[in-house]
Amino acid sequence: MSQPAPSPAQRQSTCIAIDGRAVLIEGPPGSGKSSLALALIDRGAQLIGDDSVMLQPNGARLLAMPHPNTRGVMEVRNLGVLPFPCIDEAPVALVLRLDSAAPRFIETSERISIGGIELPLVRLWPEGGSLALKAELALNHYGLPR
Repeated sequence: MSQPAPSPAQRQSTCIAIDGRAVLIEGPPGSGKSSLALALIDRGAQLIGDDSVMLQPNGARLLAMPHPNTRGVMEVRNLGVLPFPCIDEAPVALVLRLDSAAPRFIETSERISIGGIELPLVRLWPEGGSLALKAELALNHYGLPR
């Protein structure tokens, strides 16, 4: 008899998808999570959720989905909560943590377990320039494959 799939769990993260792979963006309040997501959307990423997402294990992958209460909206500092197109789900390939103590360089990603699924974790210095480009490079170099 097969086990039912676990219910989705809420996580306070912003999440975008790049070429079908979800990136969770985490960090303290005011660290720039939504700003990074906005810059990535400007570069072609798709919104999954801002400030809160639903995560559900699915086999060896973790699926990210919009939170039903904030689906399709994003807080843009100085402008308010604005509507954005969003997608229904994507497998999480990388966790980015905005961290003022991020290392200057890394040789490999850290690991984090969410919902029993191991994921690569990369810390980015929030005041560093080119965060959107660094996020894309981190996904390409350290993210789980499609």
